[in-house]
Amino acid sequence: MSSSEVLNKGLNFTDILCMSVFVSSMQNLRSSKSIHLALSKFKLHYHCQTRSFRTHHHRFSNSNSRIRKPIPYLDEIKRCGDTEEALSIFYQYKEKGFKHDYPSYSALMYKLAKARNFEAVETLLDSLKNYNIRCKETLFIALFQVYCKAKLSCKAIELFRNMTSFNCVRTLQSFNAILNALVDDDCLSDANEIFGESANMGLRLNSVSFNIMMKMWLQKGEWDRAREVFDEMLEREVKPSVVTYNSLIGFLCKRGELDKAKDLVKDMMKKGKRPNAVTYALLMEGLCFVGKFKEAKKLMFDMEYQGCKPRPMNYGVLMTDLGKRGEFDKAKGLLIEMKKRKMRPDVVMFNILINCLCKVGRAAEAYKLLIEMQVGGCEPNAASYRMMVDGFCRAGEFESGVKVLNAMLRSRHFPRPETVVCLFMGLIKSGNLDNACFILEEMLKRKIMIDLKSWEALVVESCGEEMDVNRIMTKILVLN
Repeated sequence: MSSSEVLNKGLNFTDILCMSVFVSSMQNLRSSKSIHLALSKFKLHYHCQTRSFRTHHHRFSNSNSRIRKPIPYLDEIKRCGDTEEALSIFYQYKEKGFKHDYPSYSALMYKLAKARNFEAVETLLDSLKNYNIRCKETLFIALFQVYCKAKLSCKAIELFRNMTSFNCVRTLQSFNAILNALVDDDCLSDANEIFGESANMGLRLNSVSFNIMMKMWLQKGEWDRAREVFDEMLEREVKPSVVTYNSLIGFLCKRGELDKAKDLVKDMMKKGKRPNAVTYALLMEGLCFVGKFKEAKKLMFDMEYQGCKPRPMNYGVLMTDLGKRGEFDKAKGLLIEMKKRKMRPDVVMFNILINCLCKVGRAAEAYKLLIEMQVGGCEPNAASYRMMVDGFCRAGEFESGVKVLNAMLRSRHFPRPETVVCLFMGLIKSGNLDNACFILEEMLKRKIMIDLKSWEALVVESCGEEMDVNRIMTKILVLN
């Protein structure tokens, strides 16, 4: 077949390839019967291949058509580090005729809420309401948490009660979220009030709802009130979860009431709930609390016989107890034991040791451990760096503290204001003005806020007690 005939017949590359294979195979066949058999096989193979190719091509074409094109606005907002710039981008797109929808609003509002720019958040909430844009519950849940962390629980409650006006259905998920945010913000009366309104909202409480209320009373040391909530839970025929029992067991273990805690474990097992690694960790903490370390270690191995594998948290309980008693070599031995059992120590495990070493003035040793965890593929978190900086400050090794702070900032973690103040004052005392200025620049750049007393201490340390602190502080306040 000539090239023109191939083109006229419309054969593609796959057709030509199959035919070439068929012709080359026929050259080795002599009988007509063999040729006929080969031809039959070729036809079957060819039809299967072309059908498979066409089906695959059709699916590939369809999948490509379903891929959403990236929205430039969302990409810009996500990349933007400054909230003012993000707001500017939002209004620029609006002026160009871009119609902002829920993803547009939520992406910006998450960023603004995190920066605590609540005035801008409320302006955007009004826009959402005015344009009747359908919202998802997740946005409100995030706002509840941020409001309560900023001690604006009244705003969180108001938003929760007005959720339906934002074209959003209020479910048990948002109910539990506002309840938990209020409890974490220590707003007990507000949490109680919301909890009592569940029936009026048409919501049936679940174990999570009761667990939150139990947590509230246990944090206040009100065992009897927590038990009342537990009893109410049973009366309403809501099944307690393992988390429910763990909260009660944990409270009793912290008070050293191990017998009562063990009775609760038996009760949960009767009701078909198996203790998990957290349950055993709480019991181990209780044993360590009353000085029974050996029993706690034995319990960790016994739990395996009960069908529950130990987790890093169980080793963490033992490590914490050893660290408190200054037995650091034994604590490090637990890390080796974990590796032998093919269990990888996590950042929490390393942090326990780092914290214990820093508290007893062994910051240099803790720093070696920090490097060791990084070499082993475990990335430090914000707590790791904060403990290290605090440890070096406590040991008077301020230059080493600056090195750790630099690594911390490169990893996009931020120090506590009191850590920054301590480090700055230490550098001033040791005459390291360059690093002290660097610390101040980073404070301003990262918008790290410190209180008035801390500013006064910085001024006195920097300028001397003979300076008019009130006059300088007035100038600082005017500049801010």
